[in-house]
Amino acid sequence: MPHTSAAQQDWPTRGITLVVPFAAGGGTDAIARVIAEKLATRLGQPVVVENKAGAASAIGTAYVAKAAPDGYTLLMTTSSAQVILPLTQPAGSLNYDPVRDFRPITLTATLPNLLVVSPKVPANNVAEFIAYAKARPGHMSFASSGNGTITHLIGELFNARAGIEAVHVPYRTGAQAAPDTMEGRVHYQFDNIIWTLPMVRSGQLRGLAITSRERSQLAPDIPTVAESGLPGFEGITWLALVAPAKTPDNAIARLNAEVAAVIKDPDTVRKMASAGAEPPTAFGPDGYRALLSEDIARWKAVFDEGKIKLK
Repeated sequence: MPHTSAAQQDWPTRGITLVVPFAAGGGTDAIARVIAEKLATRLGQPVVVENKAGAASAIGTAYVAKAAPDGYTLLMTTSSAQVILPLTQPAGSLNYDPVRDFRPITLTATLPNLLVVSPKVPANNVAEFIAYAKARPGHMSFASSGNGTITHLIGELFNARAGIEAVHVPYRTGAQAAPDTMEGRVHYQFDNIIWTLPMVRSGQLRGLAITSRERSQLAPDIPTVAESGLPGFEGITWLALVAPAKTPDNAIARLNAEVAAVIKDPDTVRKMASAGAEPPTAFGPDGYRALLSEDIARWKAVFDEGKIKLK
């Protein structure tokens, strides 16, 4: 158990580096910068965002795992870095362990995905869509933002739960796939609500359900997949703040309290919404551990079924 020395009681006494393992300008970066600015005010010390992109987030993640465990180097991580990437890589190939090498501080945001279908598909809800797809085994196709990505996994999980046979069509991004979904060249896809919702509102796509456990504050009129006939279904992207494994208790406790206050601030909620994100429903290390454990089990089961082909 980490110990707190007398010198550590005054943490923080200098600036903090918040590493984002993705390039500047993306959703994770945008949310990290909102939190960093407000956290700096609350801590009375600078909180500088540093982008360390590369290797699908592995470079920045490994950097923080090996950083001094003093509370001055933190990581804004994601479900992709902590769950999906380890599942897609050969055992031992990553320079970090998502559980052993980090101390959780708190979840910071969740990003719900939306099931959208082509307007040419005659289905207005999940039940109608499942019935339509089941009547056409092997003739349905779904798009994703790439092999082994969260949108691919959500699609495979949905197909398995619904009993649908469909061909996976990977694209470089979900937005790149959208024109083909609109025209019916592929029939459906799951992707972030931030860009799919405007297309639903404009009639270019039809939104059937949200993949989060509860309805999204960003689209409260759209039901969840779980309430639409697949109980317990969940498939979200999440962000969390973590520190190197042996970071002292007092730094973790202070960060947890201050970050929770920042995330609940109405201005933060508004800015997160502009990035397609919502505040988490659980805060603190325990909330993070619970979701991490659930996600590892959920997505490992999808891989173990043998439907994910990465090569």
